[in-house]
Amino acid sequence: MAIHFTQDQMKKCQENHDLWWEGKLNRPLVKVVLTDAYEADRVTRAPFLSQASCADFSYTPEEIVDAMDAELSKCEFLGDAFPMINLDSFGPGVLAAMCGAKLDNSSGRVWFFPDEEREIADIHVKYDPDNKWSRRIKDIYSAGLNRWNGLVKMGFPDLGGVLDVAATFRGSENLLIDMIDEPDEVIRLAKEIEKAWREAYVDFASVLAPQGGYTHWSGLLSTEKSYIVQCDVSYMIGKKMFDQFVLDTIRNDSKTLRHTIYHLDGVGELNHLDSILALPDLNAVQWQFGDGKPGPMHWLDVYRKILDAGKLIMIEGKPEDYLEVINVLHGTPYATHAMSVKNKELALRMIEAR
Repeated sequence: MAIHFTQDQMKKCQENHDLWWEGKLNRPLVKVVLTDAYEADRVTRAPFLSQASCADFSYTPEEIVDAMDAELSKCEFLGDAFPMINLDSFGPGVLAAMCGAKLDNSSGRVWFFPDEEREIADIHVKYDPDNKWSRRIKDIYSAGLNRWNGLVKMGFPDLGGVLDVAATFRGSENLLIDMIDEPDEVIRLAKEIEKAWREAYVDFASVLAPQGGYTHWSGLLSTEKSYIVQCDVSYMIGKKMFDQFVLDTIRNDSKTLRHTIYHLDGVGELNHLDSILALPDLNAVQWQFGDGKPGPMHWLDVYRKILDAGKLIMIEGKPEDYLEVINVLHGTPYATHAMSVKNKELALRMIEAR
């Protein structure tokens, strides 16, 4: 069974995403995936790629892609949704593994650990394009390109934030102490990781170029190079340290890549919003309020602050949250995370509300 999507649909979807990035769409991007819309036509040998299965190399890249294809063939893509594969299945901050850290998914979730604990002055990081994880992802990309010819957009892996990768090698608590006691070493290590990050990005982008567009774990699509940048460690530091250790990397990312969105993760990162919004080349902010917190309607002041700074916004939440927010922010240039639903009536209500 074929994926229920055409190249003409993909072209239109890509045009709308590009208009959104440029602030010219004049409506929100609303992506709704109707899961199980079609019956499965086969049982695949490989499981659908996930953090639980990413370290199982007994399946060929072609078998991995076949499992993805079978799953996507059950879906109907509505509104601005498109078939994509999210390679965050290798875990958040997988750049660490590509630079020599250990990837452990024995719990069913991916965690990264250094090969041994070192003082920060003894930690040096370099991207290895032939590392087993780098190679595996690129092999999956190649198999996907052969299978789909650009009809399915494959995303970048979740490389992680620079200081998040540093925390893998040094340990979060040690890194926080180093910011006080060894600031020059933290900056030196951050520059090494930033260089490795860019080399990894260029390496993956060169393989993905034939698919005719770029995406990542945010689910946003861009004709030109794009990424969702982040720094989860920033939840634990104040504005002064954020500006000292983090801001330059985000500034460089937003200058180097045509379309960038910052992943603002949790109330602890709101302290850094002013610094982030001051970056002239950053296009958008995704506000992730976190588990146990009120839904999007509670954070309208945050969304409006981002919009007032001339940035686009990406809104997280449930379908019902979206239907509430659309009444307040109708016509503003925001995007919704791709929402998977089983109720077609609800899906169509969301599309019609754009």
